[in-house]
Amino acid sequence: MNLAAEWRRLTDVELSELDIKEAGGWPVLLQLICCLLMVGLTFAGVYWYLAAPKAQALESARQEEARLLRDYRSKAAQAAHLPGMREQVEALDGRLEVLVGMLPSGPEIPSLIDDISEAAVDSQLTIDAIRLRSPVEREFYVERPFDIRVSGDYHRIGSFLAAVADLPRIVTQHDFTLAPSDDGRLELSMLARTYSYRPPQEAPSGEEEAP
Repeated sequence: MNLAAEWRRLTDVELSELDIKEAGGWPVLLQLICCLLMVGLTFAGVYWYLAAPKAQALESARQEEARLLRDYRSKAAQAAHLPGMREQVEALDGRLEVLVGMLPSGPEIPSLIDDISEAAVDSQLTIDAIRLRSPVEREFYVERPFDIRVSGDYHRIGSFLAAVADLPRIVTQHDFTLAPSDDGRLELSMLARTYSYRPPQEAPSGEEEAP
């Protein structure tokens, strides 16, 4: 095939005069170009309809594989630390049990008040008033405040406060007021609080649990 002659024939072709029915008489280079174009379009169509979905599915599978591998590594690391975490949970449960044991339940509040009264008597103080306030409900416990008013000398009041702090049940002391009374002694007024544990699943009284 004379390439120079075929190239001249190709350059002399008027595209507007080409007839597909006479494709056999077209310049060889033009026929070759058309064949290459048809082959390219055929491969593009095959890829679009057959290979592209498979390639997308393969990419999705690779991403899923990477995600599963990350999850596996994370869970494997958690499993490796599981014995230590169990020991920590057991230790925390033990500490929680001890602390809960130091919190009086509702029926034990009168007994706690009696213990505070006995501490005041042992310290040779005069009990002017010990009055419970309304309980305040929190998420995991019930706060039970009460007012205490006693009178006596300074050192006995200090001994009484120490005795209240040493009670086996948790009692916190707040809002101290120490002032002289009419008989020359000191009068102590304070707000004390004790607490009752309430498990998380218990809803506060007067409130309905969310559905």
